[in-house]
Amino acid sequence: MPKSHTLRHCQPCTACCDGWVRMVIYGAEVYPGSPCPHSTGAGCKIYDDRPVDPCRNFECGWVKENSPLPDWLRPDRAHAMMLPGVRTWQGRPVDVIVPVGKRIPPRALKWFKQFAEQQLRPMIYLEQDEGGRDYAKDQNVVAYGPPEFQQEIGRLLAAGERLW
Repeated sequence: MPKSHTLRHCQPCTACCDGWVRMVIYGAEVYPGSPCPHSTGAGCKIYDDRPVDPCRNFECGWVKENSPLPDWLRPDRAHAMMLPGVRTWQGRPVDVIVPVGKRIPPRALKWFKQFAEQQLRPMIYLEQDEGGRDYAKDQNVVAYGPPEFQQEIGRLLAAGERLW
């Protein structure tokens, strides 16, 4: 697995704060189409006072130390963000890929699928409903991996369980 040997920084990317990841920040819901009210579009107004969960604990796969993601997959450039190892399945880490926009672009989705296959890391990716003109809070969930993984994620979704 290729590793990045340089420490990456978020800026100028603010994709996590821009609403692409569903969160609640000090009571304010953040979701696609509804960015964090503390985001300036270039950073965070309350950075020093941001909450531990989810902000300080948030882990972007591109920024993570020794990230396997190539430089071009920075979320604001690739229009996709990896949340690495948010759960496990049969002892394997499961990554979540979130679109920074309505859908994950084909080039990025192809890279993430190949990574999932090569590293034996099942993944879940999200998409906006194609029929909707506006962004929706709830996105379509796609499980990518062995059929047993897909079935388990389907059961969890049907039971209304939170995946991460």
